[in-house]
This record gives sequence, C-alpha cells and structure tokens, in this order.
Amino acid sequence: MPVAITTAKMAAMATGDEHASSEVLRGLARHLNCLNEDNKATRKRALEAIKKETVDKGLSSSALQEVFSSLIKPLLKCLSDPMERCRETTIAVLTEFIRCVPKPEESLPYLMPCLAQRFGEKEILEPAEELRLSAVEMLTLIVEVCGKNLAPYLSEVINILQRTIVDPFPDVKRESCKCTVNFAKCVPEHFHMQAECLIKPLMLTIAHQHTRVRVSVIEATGAVIQHGSGKKVDDVLSHLAQRLFDDSPQVRKAVTAVVGDWLLHFRDRYSYFHKLIPLLLSTINDEIPEIRLLAVDLWKQVGAQWEKENEDDIKDKMDFLLTPPPHYPSEVERPGLGCRELVVRNLGKLVPAITHDVTDWLVPTRVKTSQLLSVLLLHAEDHCIQHLPALLATLYRACTDSERDVVNNCLAAAKLIGTFVPPPVFLKLLLDHVASPHSSSHPWAPLMVLAAVLGGCSRPLLKPHIQQVANALAQPDVCQGYQQVMYLEQLLACVDVLLHQCESDCSSGSLQLLQVLIAVQSFSTEPQLSEKALESVQFLCKVQGLDSVMELYRQHMGQLLDWLSASVNTWSSYSPERLQLHIVVIQSGPVIGEFLSQLMPLLHNCLQPNRDPEMRMSIFTMLAKLLLDANKTLDSQGCFHDDSERFLSDILLPNLVWHAGRIAAAVRTSALSCLLAVLHGGAITPGQLISLEERMHPLVLSALEEDSQMSRLLACRCLCSILRLTGTSLHHEALNKIYPELLKRLDDSSEEVRGVALQAVGLWFSSLTKDYNPVLCGAHLQLLFQQLLLHLDDPDSSVQDQVLEILKKGSSVHPALLKKEVEAVWDKQRSPVYCDQLLQHISSLPTESTASCTE
Repeated sequence: MPVAITTAKMAAMATGDEHASSEVLRGLARHLNCLNEDNKATRKRALEAIKKETVDKGLSSSALQEVFSSLIKPLLKCLSDPMERCRETTIAVLTEFIRCVPKPEESLPYLMPCLAQRFGEKEILEPAEELRLSAVEMLTLIVEVCGKNLAPYLSEVINILQRTIVDPFPDVKRESCKCTVNFAKCVPEHFHMQAECLIKPLMLTIAHQHTRVRVSVIEATGAVIQHGSGKKVDDVLSHLAQRLFDDSPQVRKAVTAVVGDWLLHFRDRYSYFHKLIPLLLSTINDEIPEIRLLAVDLWKQVGAQWEKENEDDIKDKMDFLLTPPPHYPSEVERPGLGCRELVVRNLGKLVPAITHDVTDWLVPTRVKTSQLLSVLLLHAEDHCIQHLPALLATLYRACTDSERDVVNNCLAAAKLIGTFVPPPVFLKLLLDHVASPHSSSHPWAPLMVLAAVLGGCSRPLLKPHIQQVANALAQPDVCQGYQQVMYLEQLLACVDVLLHQCESDCSSGSLQLLQVLIAVQSFSTEPQLSEKALESVQFLCKVQGLDSVMELYRQHMGQLLDWLSASVNTWSSYSPERLQLHIVVIQSGPVIGEFLSQLMPLLHNCLQPNRDPEMRMSIFTMLAKLLLDANKTLDSQGCFHDDSERFLSDILLPNLVWHAGRIAAAVRTSALSCLLAVLHGGAITPGQLISLEERMHPLVLSALEEDSQMSRLLACRCLCSILRLTGTSLHHEALNKIYPELLKRLDDSSEEVRGVALQAVGLWFSSLTKDYNPVLCGAHLQLLFQQLLLHLDDPDSSVQDQVLEILKKGSSVHPALLKKEVEAVWDKQRSPVYCDQLLQHISSLPTESTASCTE
C-alpha cells in the first residue's frame, strides 16, 4: 500500500479518535461539574456516569488516552471525597484507565504526588482498609505498566510502601510486599538508593500472625536486599534466622528460597558467605522433605557456581579432592567440592557463632545449631583439625544440655570428628580432657564426647591406640574419680565402643578395660548399670574367645591383685579399692582359690585391728559370703586348709578382742559372722580347731556377753559349730569352761538366742566321753542339772520340750545325781509332768551306768 495512502488513513483515524474523545468530553462536562456539588448522591452519580461513559464504553486506546488526560485532575481530587463510595469508584475508574490507556506514564506527574500525599504520609488519611487495599493494588498495576518510567517517582513510591507495609490490614501488607518486589525489579538502577528505607517496616511486619503475610514480607525482604546497596544485610539476618523456627513450612521455605537466591545472585555475597551459609544449611535438616530438597538443590547450585567462579584457585584440588576419604559415612552423600570449600574457608567465622548459639536460652535455637554443627563438620572433613580445641569445648558444653535432641545431634557431630580426624590428633586433646575435665559439675562430658568420637573412628586406624585409650580410662583419677551415675554410664560407654569397634584387637588392653568395668560395678548404685557393666565383661570375654568370665579373671587375676595390693596400706571405708576387691573375688568364683598366695597377705594387711573399722566390717561380710561356699571359692583348689589356721589366728581372732564402742562391737559382729562361715563352710579341720582352742574359746565365750543380740546369737551358733566339728575331741577342762556361759544365755532376752544356746548345751553333752569322770566333775554336773531343771518349768512349752530332751541326753552321764536333783524340785514345779517323764527315763537306763556313776 502506498505510504501516502497509509499516512492519510492514520491521519483520518487520528482525526476520528480526536472527534470521539471530544464528543465524550462534551458529554462528560455536566458530570464533571457535578463532582463539585455538595450533595453526596450527586457526586456519586457523576462518578458512576463518568465510569460508564469512559472505561465501560470500550473507547479506542487513543481516545481513552485523550479522555484520561483530561479527567485525571478532577478524578484525583475525588480521592479525598468525604464519601467512601465516591472514593471507591474513583479508585476503580483510575485503575481501569491505567490498565487500558496505551501511555499510562503520562499520568504519573499528577497521579504519583497525589497517591503519595494520600497514602504516603505518617498519618493514614484513608480510613477504609478496603480502599487502602485497592489503592495499593492500583500502585502495583502502575509499577507493572509503567516500569522504568517510575524512576523519577522513587521517593513517592518508597514513601507509600513504607506506610502500607505496616498497615493494620493484613491484605494491604501482602499487596505492599508484592508491589515492593515488582518495583525493585523494575527500577534496579535507582531502587538501591532508597531501598534501605523499607527494611525497618519489613522487619516490623516479619513476625505478623498471618502466615501469608510473613511469607510476603520475607520475599519482599529478599528483593530489597538483592536490589539494594547491601548495607542492611546484618539488620535482616537475625529476623530471617528466627523465621527458620517458624511453625509454618511455607515461611521456612520462603526463607530458604531467599537466602539461596542471595548466595547465588547477591552482588556482595562473598562478604556475607559466613552469615548466609548457616541459614541455608540449617534448612537441610528441616522436617519437611520439600524444604530439605529445595535447600539441597540451592546449596548444590551455590557450590557449583563458586567452583566455576574460582576455578583457577582450586585447580590443584579438583583432582585429588574428588575421591571421598577412606571410611566415609556410607549413609550420606558427599557434598561437592565447591560446597566443601565454601564451608572450609568460612569455618573459622562459623565456629564461634556455633559455640555461642548452642547454649542459647531457647531450645529450638540450640537444637537447630546442633544440627548445623553436624552439617558443617560433614563439609569440613579433616579441615576441622585446626578448630578442634574450640569444637571439643563446644561439644562438652552441648552434651550437658537438658534437651535430648541437642545432645544426640552433638554426639553425631563428635562421631564425624572421629571419622575425619586421625586418632593421634583427637586422642591427644580428648584424653587430656578426660583426665582433667574442664567442668567439675559435668565431669562426664569429655567421656561422652570421647565415646562418640571413638564410635566414628574406623577399626584399622583405632587399633594401634587401643592400649593408650585403655590406659587412660584405667587411671585412678578417671575410673575412680567420680561416682555419679552419669559419669559411670559414660565410662562404660567408652569401653563398649572400644569393644564393638575393635573386638578381638582389644586383647592388648584387656586388663585395663576389665579394671574399668570392675570400677564401674563397684561404684554403681543402680542395678541396671551394674548389669550392663557385667554384660560388657562378658563381651570382653567373647571378643577374646574366652569361654567364661572366670577365664578372663584367671588371665588377669595376678595383675588385679597386684593392682589392689599396691594401695592396700592406704585403704579406708571410703577407698574404692575395697569395693573393687569385692567385685573381683565374687565374680571370679573358683578362680580366686588359685591365687591365695596373693590374696591372703592383702587380707592380712587390711584386716588388722588398727585399720579402719568400717572397711574391716565390709570385708568380713564379703568373706563370710565366700566362706559359706568355700569349696567353690577360696577352697576351690583344696588349698585354703593350709591357710585357714593362719587366717583364724592372724586375721579373725584379733578382731574378736573386746574394745569399747559401738563401732568396735559392730566389727566383732562381722568377724563372728565370718568365723561362723568358716565353721559352716568346711574350710577348717577339727584338728586345726583343737590347736586354736586356747585362743579362740575365750573370745567366743566373751562374745556371749555382747550387748548386741546378733553378736550373742552368732557366738552361740559358733559354739554349736565348734562342738559339732570337734565332737569328742575337746578336753573336759575346756568343756567345763563352756557350759557356764551357755547357761547364762538360757535367760537371754531373745528367744532365738535361748533356742541356739539350748542346742549348744545338747551338743555339749554329746561331746562328753568316757574319760569325763562324773564323780570328779560332779559339781559341774550338779550346777548344769539344777539350771536346766529351772527351765524345765519354763512358761514356753517348746522350751520345756527342748530342755527335757537335753536332760534325757545328759541323764546317761550321771543318772543318780540327776534323779536326786529332779526329786528335789518335783514338788516345786508348776506341773510335775516333765519331771515324771524324766524320772521314768532315768529308771529305764541300764543299771550298769547307774552303778558306775554311784561308784
């Protein structure tokens, strides 16, 4: 088509549009005049008519542009109309004009100052929240259609957004944030000059109760920082960090997306890597899979981008750092080189922050920080060595946390240290801390960390250091330093980790590990903990291929007894060694009988009368248990008989000598129980008892006068056992010293003591032989018969029955004398029944015995 014709047509069309717009404007003249009327209804009808005759009529773009240029000023005046309906219609008309006209930017010189005055002042001039929302939506539309043409009106837009972001109406806040994002993208060359003005209102709104508002604010903050000057990053990071703990997954996802975008596109990101990396890595462990995947994907992009940007700097590492280190955790994917390098280069700045936040007063902060620590160590690998002292100190503090998740996360981090750090390095620090814990209130923290670190170390690397670790744990200051349950549990955990990690290789430290397990059992007041320690002893046997715990003790018994004997001179009731001796001799069973040559000197030393009384009591109690079953313990090899006489003479009897005081009495009671065990357990022969008779009998008889009922009872039982074992071997002079003391016990306040004393009297009669001359010893027999006859009239019928049987047994010794004594008391008894039975029994005796006694 010829150019002349085309130009002519365009001119004709323009002329037609001008004519149309003129016609519209003439038709609107009356309505425009009505906008100044005082009547509200008139103004409302005028606005509606203007809308109907313009935007609703479907005018051409050029005609609409012409009309809008003429109507803009009167319409803007209506934005302050007292009637809400008029203002609403005005905003709707303006919005439609802006959407439809081809050059909306031509209205900006009039529109933006008016909007800034109406919605950008300190005081809210528009009371209706729905109209404020419509106005902000209109501003968003202006940003979309005008784009870069808004640059001259930067201040006006910023002023409006500053007010509307903090508007009380949540929808206005959201729309304002949306507008902020669009505006930042439209005029980035100018936006940065005043972007920081929006940070304060955004941060005031970031914790709003509505989830969608928080999400919008986070997205707006991302845009403001991204297109700003970068000076306000520090002002928003703490607020974004708090949103990582938000209950809403959408909010946490928004934070992840924003931080990831900054790490990828923020101009000054290199200056803030150490502050932004923790925020992104914290979401890698989010409970929502979608957020985790987003964080991982963004982090991979960040690493890859950094790798590309620093390719020349890391050329040497590209080859050999791509292969995972040996024993790398199989359950995790190794991060890329760029990701690892980013963490390594910023770890020095991250560790102090971790140390600070892991003890924060808020539980969620501590949990999130402890999770982040594991992620950082997984990236740092062996580069964490240079920060190891600070990391260990952090772990010690975190392991004392009351929140179990914090502790578990920190133990997972400690395990990674064991994976990546060579044992000589971490053991040098850890074992020093175990021997001298930093905090006396939590001395078990280094042990807890040590157990976790050992758990992360591989068997081949740990094998050469088993002896070193075992020696450190077996040091008295370590295995005997504290008695708290928590400390003992962690001590046991260290041993268990070694056993499970190294198994048969632990034979090199078997003795030391057994010493630690013995110490744990000796201190434990919790049955469950003692059972676990015993299970560990059994596992120590298993990994060495030993059949039983006794085999393990047989292997180390000599060294264990030497270990205990080294300090025996200093033992007291508070010494842990006495408790360890108890564990050793009880658990070793028959094995202890093979080492009497070492055990007896140790017992002789610690049971001397001048040693601590409470310690002696506990050891005597232990020995009593062993001696009751001597054939399976001390006398398992049949050798204790060789030492039993010396044991009685040098150890037991000196402790039966009377000394004033309750404690001394308690020691004598425990020694009597041990003596009774010797007699009952068959660990001594009658001949040995006879040889000790002159020393032993006075002490036992003296014990019959003790204030303690238990002591008197034990003394009576000891006499019963002595009379039973020696049978008829005792000389009559020794026997005549025994019965008077037994007769006194027949009046004892304890019925149990009386009963055992009567048993002893019966055994006394059984011990008499033909050499016992009833005539020469008549006075003794007479006293004995007279006292027994008194108790034949006892109120307790069971005592009467018992006394009757004893007198029947004794009647064969001197029937005539007994008959005479019975007849003398017959009429004095409350009931002569028992006397009659006794006389009848004496009458039934053979005449020879009666005659011999008379002679």
